[in-house]
Amino acid sequence: MIRKFFNAIPWTFLLPVAILLALTPFKPEPHLVEKLRMLANGLLTRPVDIFDLFMHGGPILLVFAKFLIARNKTPANEN
Repeated sequence: MIRKFFNAIPWTFLLPVAILLALTPFKPEPHLVEKLRMLANGLLTRPVDIFDLFMHGGPILLVFAKFLIARNKTPANEN
C-alpha cells in the first residue's frame, strides 16, 4: 500500500516541489536552514516553527522515502 502511494507520486512533480520548498524564501536565508539551526541550538519550541520545519522539510523526506522504496524493489516473480 505504501509502495503504491509512492509510485503514484511522479518524480517530475516531487523533485521541483521539494527543492522549491526547501529553498524558499530565498532571502535572507531559507526557512529550512533557519529551522534546522534552531533545532540544533534547542530553540525550536514555538508550534509555528515546528510546523514550518515539517512544511519545508516534508517533501525532502518524501523524496528520500520514494528513492529508498524504488531502490529496494524486488522482481515480482522472484521466489
